Amino acid sequence: MKAIIPVAGAGTQLRPLTYTQPKPLIPVAGKPIISYIIENLKKAGVDEYIFVIGYLGEKIKDYIERKYPDLKKVFVSQDQRFGTGHAILTAKDFIKKTEDLFIYFGDTLVDMDFGKMIESPNSCFAIKKVDSPGGFGIVEFDRQGKVSRVVEKPKIPKSNMALVGLYLIKEVAQLLDALAYMVEHDKRTEGEFSLTDGLMRMIKLGIPFSAIEVENWYDCGKKETLLETNAILLDKEGYASCDLPDYDNSIVIHPVSIGQNCKIVNSIVGPHATIGSHVKINSSIVQNSIIGNYASLNEVALKNSVIGNDTSIIGFRQSLNIGDNTEIDLS
Repeated sequence: MKAIIPVAGAGTQLRPLTYTQPKPLIPVAGKPIISYIIENLKKAGVDEYIFVIGYLGEKIKDYIERKYPDLKKVFVSQDQRFGTGHAILTAKDFIKKTEDLFIYFGDTLVDMDFGKMIESPNSCFAIKKVDSPGGFGIVEFDRQGKVSRVVEKPKIPKSNMALVGLYLIKEVAQLLDALAYMVEHDKRTEGEFSLTDGLMRMIKLGIPFSAIEVENWYDCGKKETLLETNAILLDKEGYASCDLPDYDNSIVIHPVSIGQNCKIVNSIVGPHATIGSHVKINSSIVQNSIIGNYASLNEVALKNSVIGNDTSIIGFRQSLNIGDNTEIDLS
């Protein structure tokens, strides 16, 4: 079974972090997002992988080749980012003869039984109920509960069931034909060739689809939701670090994930902190934050923060000589 994983996006909503680090490599609860995706697909029985890379793609390629040297994989470059449908079409030569194809977008984390998708007699996509459906691809159902329509970011949503970025396609040739039709006739949504529009063309041609609701969907697209996802995963069994060393005059408030070879002195770390490897933390407080590898924090208090790799932060210092009856506010 094959999977295609588009990871060519620029991650603009996580800038400035994603100016130098691609979103799929951002750590959540101790592991890069892309690692969760690969491991989920491996458990589902996927044995061939196509990664569609673009922005900072060499970093993604280097990580995957180093971390998963035995993975059967190819990398396809999407030189011009014309949307999710265009990304799939870019890899057509590697998937056109595939019978069952997983499509799993590189910024999506889900909890679900992948076996339900594999056992489905039809092509299917994973969905989740959302509060604000206008910002997502949406699935609509007829009176019999069958999928009748999918639409990308509707102005007036008629459903609150969102596509979460995970699909299993059984009619791969028809999908490629539908996406090629969109490109040839320049049918775009918000300036891009959307995978959702290609799926809708397949539905119009009479190809049946099923929708399977996921247990949990973790959004890693914005700073706030990235930190929320980090906290949720750390609270789950098996994600947080255990058997940590005794750090010098420091307090660790679980759950946390702390990488190897970290030096933590006179500090408080946690709860819900993900600390990369080779990080130095001195006289600081770090809560509900993600800190990249080789970062250095000195005399700072960080909360709800995302700090990149090789970053140095030194806290605000003052030397004061104050007389009587004085009020100073340094906030």
